[in-house]
Amino acid sequence: MPSLQALPYPFDFRGRRAVVMGLGAFGGGMGAAKWLAQQGARVLVTDTALAEKLAGPMAKLAGLPIEYRLGEHREADFTQADLVVVNPAVAWMTSPFVQAAIAAGVPLTTEINLLIQRLTCPVIGITGSVGKSTTTALIHAALTAGLAHQPGRKVWLGGNIGRSLLDDLPQIAPDHIAVLELSSFMLEMIAWLRWSPQVAVVTNLVPNHLDRHGTMADYAAAKQFILRYQRTEDVALLNGDDAKVATWGHFTPAQKQFWRVTGETFPMEMPGQHNQSNARAALAVLTTVPGVDRDAAALAISTYPGLPHRLQRVHTQILNGRKVGFYNDSKATTCESSLTAVAAFAPQTAIFIVGGFDKKIDLSPFSRALAQHAAAVLTIGATGPELAAQIRAANPKAVVHEAENLPNACAQLPTLLQQLPQAVEVVLSPACASWGQFANYEKRGELFTQLVQAIT
Repeated sequence: MPSLQALPYPFDFRGRRAVVMGLGAFGGGMGAAKWLAQQGARVLVTDTALAEKLAGPMAKLAGLPIEYRLGEHREADFTQADLVVVNPAVAWMTSPFVQAAIAAGVPLTTEINLLIQRLTCPVIGITGSVGKSTTTALIHAALTAGLAHQPGRKVWLGGNIGRSLLDDLPQIAPDHIAVLELSSFMLEMIAWLRWSPQVAVVTNLVPNHLDRHGTMADYAAAKQFILRYQRTEDVALLNGDDAKVATWGHFTPAQKQFWRVTGETFPMEMPGQHNQSNARAALAVLTTVPGVDRDAAALAISTYPGLPHRLQRVHTQILNGRKVGFYNDSKATTCESSLTAVAAFAPQTAIFIVGGFDKKIDLSPFSRALAQHAAAVLTIGATGPELAAQIRAANPKAVVHEAENLPNACAQLPTLLQQLPQAVEVVLSPACASWGQFANYEKRGELFTQLVQAIT
């Protein structure tokens, strides 16, 4: 059986047939397609989605010599290519088209692999099941502030956090730093290169993406690739509070450091114990980079407002003589993620807006937590009535209002805040997908932000 062949480096792309598998509605393959076209490759983007769904990323590629195969994949495109770029969202091990390319001896690569092969600067790589985007952003903010007194040492942000750095390669110097968020999907493909970052950060491990990886063991193995190819002079930063990750030191020959949430609470704009852990990870990274102004870096961590739609404070206002913070956690589309948001606030100090599309999942753990923890609950979307009923069943004295939709919920906030005796925060953390009332969680979060900023 033919073995997978990774795209070699260096590689002359001029005139070569490059197939980009999966453009994606959010442009996951856009960076690679654009860069390859600029290198002189003959680029074909193939995606099972139709043009109307891909209109956004296609518009950003307008004017480039790129062909499109939409609504289907064709095996011949893969077997007759000079290289295939696989989108991380593609389950390459079971895709018949990727397997056909492997059988034909066509080398494979990904956007992140193209970047890694060409980076000349040190890389700080971050992975984990929960919080890796926030940790990545904190590390980037901290290093940017901490190295501001050295203008030549630029810090770049990329990877799974949503920005391709391929276009920036000519500007990335050897004394710069690249901070890359690396998903399990990316890491199992980065392993083709037998590469791990100079500084590897692992936040935690909880069940996730088992529909792709199959078992927790396979999911963990994908995450462990961030460590396996490190060298003795590299550094592995592991969460000592995570029972699984704390045992991963033996997977790497690098120097090991473990961070824990101990001692005094670190002052932060972002609430919650999980963000305390994210901050400790960022602080640990500072010890691996010479010349960092630690005071400036720590200030950047403490004042960081949060990533969009991830328990992000979007508004603060004095209402009825009390300071109220409004938090957009629209990306919380599962019970697990919203339970983290509930735990971030002391009991009876937050009003939660919850509910959305009905994915037929068990919402009762979330409902029970809200029943005991929330100062009040406003439900929206298809799951709103179910959540309201479950909360009332768990606590008949709970303050619950079925608002049906987000504008109604926000319209009720001034009256509700006036009725509550103690100071509270307002948190949109739906625990459900946005479909039905919104195109995506971003639109939901954007509307929430607009509505609360208009409250007087």
